[in-house]
Amino acid sequence: MDTDFTQLEAALGVVFSDKNLLREALTHRSYLNENPEWGVPHNERLEYLGDAVLELAVSDHLFREFRDKEEGELTTLRAALVNFQMLASVAHEMGLPEWIFLSKGEAKDTGRAREAILANTVESILGAVYLDAGYGAAAGIIEAYVLPHLKEVIAEALHRDPKSTLQELAQEKMKVTPSYRVLKEEGPAHQKRFYVGVFFGEDLMAQGEGLSKQEAETFAAKVALKEVFKQG
Repeated sequence: MDTDFTQLEAALGVVFSDKNLLREALTHRSYLNENPEWGVPHNERLEYLGDAVLELAVSDHLFREFRDKEEGELTTLRAALVNFQMLASVAHEMGLPEWIFLSKGEAKDTGRAREAILANTVESILGAVYLDAGYGAAAGIIEAYVLPHLKEVIAEALHRDPKSTLQELAQEKMKVTPSYRVLKEEGPAHQKRFYVGVFFGEDLMAQGEGLSKQEAETFAAKVALKEVFKQG
């Protein structure tokens, strides 16, 4: 267990006192199925902690940066900064993909499930840094990698809820209210994937998939906005 994490630590700007914390943060549950003697647990507890650290740091920044915005808009800005697609991008910027310990099967997955793993690993890294070096060090990583995306979120209106936007346009231009139906579900209970259709009346307008019904509905709304109303 003497992996050299020097390059990753340089990217994060943190040198871990406890290297096993970093190793744990990089260990996906699937890896332990093939390597039960690994010696550290999977990263889901650290992910839980890192999620809270991330939310606090982003909330604090938005609260101080936008003194004229109401709670609702601050919440939507935060959600756009910390959703799994954004965090998956952050993971690539950190260079995390090559460091994550995955089962051979999971390592071959390049779809949305892999994006979720990358996003979760960002959170577990933040949890590990918080435990090893304190809140300031974790907040420094968030400032370096997550907060720079705020300009992109605002410029591209990524914080606007696609479902609300679709409903507004559909009612205004087509006099119809979109509805959503689950078309199918796949996968085990702990990693289920949902496929949802958005309907105008009985007409299927677009489909989306996700690791939750809400995520699949949001993705379907984005597709409908692009294909039906040429937005996004």
